[in-house]
Amino acid sequence: MKYLIQMVVNNNIVCSVDDKGNEIIVRGKGIGFQKKKGMTVEEKDVEKIYRMDSQKDTSKLQELLSEIPPEHFETCTEIIEQVENDLNKKLSRRIYITLTDHISFAIERKKQKIEYENALLWEIKNFYSREFECGVRALDIIEKRLGTRLSEDEAGFIALHIVNAQLDTKMDSTMEITRLIAGILSIVRRYYEIELNQDSLDYERFLTHLKFFGQRLYKNKSAKKEDPVFHDMIKERYFTDYHCAEVIRDYIQDTFHHEVSADEMVFLTVHLRRISCAE
Repeated sequence: MKYLIQMVVNNNIVCSVDDKGNEIIVRGKGIGFQKKKGMTVEEKDVEKIYRMDSQKDTSKLQELLSEIPPEHFETCTEIIEQVENDLNKKLSRRIYITLTDHISFAIERKKQKIEYENALLWEIKNFYSREFECGVRALDIIEKRLGTRLSEDEAGFIALHIVNAQLDTKMDSTMEITRLIAGILSIVRRYYEIELNQDSLDYERFLTHLKFFGQRLYKNKSAKKEDPVFHDMIKERYFTDYHCAEVIRDYIQDTFHHEVSADEMVFLTVHLRRISCAE
């Protein structure tokens, strides 16, 4: 099979189309060297093919690749593949745009001695520990391949991009969800007057619930519909925990301006019951 070149991005990357007519980005050492539109690339010379979810994203990636050093993209590709392997999850394809853009800019800022402090670093380390570990490993890959050591703050930013690609939300929503989780956990500690055991399975389950709860809020989706009778039973049986859920609901409405449905209140109450009884 041969790939028809639509555009040459650089010596190692060209734009083409697949057998269904969808635009793709093709990478391979030297495949774009002295090539132009209308020429072809042999399948044996292709190392990787990138398929985005929309024409808009394909165009954005093409534009980004034309602006950054090819080794930056190749490094980010290695990072993304390593993350998917470590987490055993497929990430949103948009991470090839968002993470590459972020890391390339971070490297350029580092050269100019401009580094950003990550105000959410503590939350990221504690709420997204596996993603943060991936971020630290990403720093190692960047240093090995590009000779630049980025800060721990950048490991946190990379972790957020990974979380974002798992939840398939926008970066600003991911940061808001992180703040929302921090606020909810603070309410739970004060309400029950307990310290949460971050090593417990119940805490891990609660944290996972809050991540997807936040995702649903920012995507305006609701949890699976429950029977109103079941809702009333939970409210009555777990009155203390339901009241805590009400405090959380009011906090979310006042601070983040999102409504919490009755169904979400049921799920939140059940998780609060489990974590309060475990402590």
